[in-house]
Amino acid sequence: MTADTAPHTDLPPRLTRLTFHGPLSETRATGMVRRLAATRPATVLDVGCGWGELMLRLLEAVPGAGGVGVDLRAADLERGRRGAEARGLADRVEFAEESAVGTGRGPADVVLCLGASQALSDDLVTALRELRRLVADGGRVLLGEGFWQRTPTEAELTRMWPGASADDHHDLATLTGLAVAAGFRPEWTETASLDEWEEFESAYQADTEVWLAANPDHPLAAETRDRLDTHRTAWLAYRDVLGLAYLTLVPTTG
Repeated sequence: MTADTAPHTDLPPRLTRLTFHGPLSETRATGMVRRLAATRPATVLDVGCGWGELMLRLLEAVPGAGGVGVDLRAADLERGRRGAEARGLADRVEFAEESAVGTGRGPADVVLCLGASQALSDDLVTALRELRRLVADGGRVLLGEGFWQRTPTEAELTRMWPGASADDHHDLATLTGLAVAAGFRPEWTETASLDEWEEFESAYQADTEVWLAANPDHPLAAETRDRLDTHRTAWLAYRDVLGLAYLTLVPTTG
């Protein structure tokens, strides 16, 4: 039975409690925008943008700058367009429903890629090379990328995402080294805190959890419960194991 034909159609709102689609606090986001805005970018490219909250904040901070966000999820892009309209930025930003693989959208003065390197390639080394291609000389890349804070145990891996492997991520030193090898110097290195992770993971499911508690007999309740429980099991398995690094990268020249 689909949501359209079910007796109850009062489905939960999607991700309304998230400002950013990742473990990112207001304090950290403010610092990122300030550092990026200081470079006075004219163009911003957001790869795997979702609703592009950080891009919109950067455009607000740099009057006259233009931005493009690329993603495949239409609902998130529409949320981004609404956000741009509300901020008076609609004439300075485009939200494009398209693949970022091999994109010709660059080079841009600032490239944002927050938890979205897979939008460029499933291989991190290739994704980093693509980011170097997409950023203008003298620009900046803000990369948000997962890393292992410690090597996960086999028991932990079995409770994470399907097929999870210790090879899925590098440690922070290796990740940073790969960025250097791809043609960058790390201007700023920071990592999401446990508080940021807990805020994100709780907010990610909160709308649906509250809806499920009020609608336990809904035709979609069983599959919704399974999805929520599976994600929570994974999150609690990678809590304190999987980190997210935010690397502000300066492209090398010559």
